[in-house]
Amino acid sequence: MKVLVADDDPISVLYLQDVLAEWGYEVVVAADGLSAEAILREENGPLLAVLDWMMPGLDGIDVCHNIRQAGMERYVYMIMLTSRTETEFIVAAMNAGADDYIAKPFIAEEMRVRVRAGRRIVDLEQELRRQATRDALTGIFNRGAILDVLQKEIARHARTANFLSVIFADLDHFKAINDTYGHLAGDEVLREATRRMDSTLRNYDSFGRYGGEELLAVLPNCDPEGALAVAERMRAAMADTTVHTPYGDIAVTVSIGIASVSNADAADMTALLHRADGALYAAKLLGRNCVTAAP
Repeated sequence: MKVLVADDDPISVLYLQDVLAEWGYEVVVAADGLSAEAILREENGPLLAVLDWMMPGLDGIDVCHNIRQAGMERYVYMIMLTSRTETEFIVAAMNAGADDYIAKPFIAEEMRVRVRAGRRIVDLEQELRRQATRDALTGIFNRGAILDVLQKEIARHARTANFLSVIFADLDHFKAINDTYGHLAGDEVLREATRRMDSTLRNYDSFGRYGGEELLAVLPNCDPEGALAVAERMRAAMADTTVHTPYGDIAVTVSIGIASVSNADAADMTALLHRADGALYAAKLLGRNCVTAAP
């Protein structure tokens, strides 16, 4: 886990770097409050921060206040490092958004305990966030989370000239699988299907369970030709090999619909999904186990 150390005292920074690295943390350093805030606001910024109270630009109090007011999705646990231990200073730090404080000069083991406590809280928050956004059966995004991803990508692509594509995938004759082999077998099939199809996506694509056996993939910076290639990989991943389950080997195919938008019309999520759903319906009418793109 990354830890931000923000302090304008190079000796203090070196000591903190040494002890934190020894405890297994990746240390990111900022020499002033402005840099510290910018680092914490980064998309993959540290979730733990040790902030000196007195710094150039912004002090530790200002950094805490600004980070809390920013409304960031992820929670950053911030420890204030200060030589001021009077009650009013501690209260001011906590009111600004600090989670803990430690007095200078600090004892290494005390710092280790405080950072470890912060890590436990951050880990718990991350796990709760994961549970809130993941489908319990398959582990991919749930409906709310994948639609949130899509909405954000639409807003982002509306400001660029790049394409955004979505893929609707639906397992063929899934009700017959449940009726023939049982719902536990159906669960096994759905888990394996999502695993296979997810493995064909790029590492910056997103994949979620839209509902039942219907799955939605969001492909940023992907034109119609690229989306067609991805969709064909997803289809082949299911059609080429049966799914092994404790209830027997089950042949499973998938029908897929694609829709793409560019910056000129990337503004309406409902319309985009409707086009992809129409393409999926067309794939079903063509006999299933195929890919169709919306015009």
